[in-house]
Amino acid sequence: MKISNETPAQIFRNMLLAASGLFSFGFGVYLTIQANIGVAPWDTLMLGVSQVTDISYGNISVMMSVVIICIDLLMKERIGLGTILDAIIVGKTVDLFNWLNLLPLLENTAAGIAVMLVAELIMGFAVYVYMRAGLCCGPRDSLTMGIGRRLKKVPIGWVNNMILVVVLFFGWKLGGPIGIGTLIAAVASGIMMQLAFNVMKFEPKDVIHQGFFESIKVLTGKGSREE
Repeated sequence: MKISNETPAQIFRNMLLAASGLFSFGFGVYLTIQANIGVAPWDTLMLGVSQVTDISYGNISVMMSVVIICIDLLMKERIGLGTILDAIIVGKTVDLFNWLNLLPLLENTAAGIAVMLVAELIMGFAVYVYMRAGLCCGPRDSLTMGIGRRLKKVPIGWVNNMILVVVLFFGWKLGGPIGIGTLIAAVASGIMMQLAFNVMKFEPKDVIHQGFFESIKVLTGKGSREE
């Protein structure tokens, strides 16, 4: 699927599209935290680090994303403007909603499960919006692909699972929240994402993403433009 990012106007439009998707994703992450029944592995790690350092989730998220982007670049993985937006927007969106205090930590497990499922659905559609911009994937996705390319005999799904197990272990050791919500996130995230793709008739494998330096060339007038 060819996404038009051939003029500065198209890139800015798709950056706004990606930003809206990432903002929605961040809201979904906020809901999973407030559900208070455990969170996804990466969030367990970031909340664990936040608890130990007393630095906000959003700032930990940004710092960790920057580190991962550096690793991606060392592995010569492709990043884009969307990757950078991901690194900034998702975590700071969580901080924003924490500041607004829209939803208190839930005490009822059934309510927590319901909120968790709604959050996963929101995040599934948010991923669709973000990927539809064609500005490359998030830092952690690139990390998974980079490691997967170096473990050629290991299926990418297993590579992802190995990373999540390591991340979850360190998150647990740091006191990050683990519970039934962690299991729900592991199972429901893929299901909700695929549901969103099916509803929107979207095939992510067909998207041709534009890399960071390609976008810069267009924005500076040195890249291709539509006639």
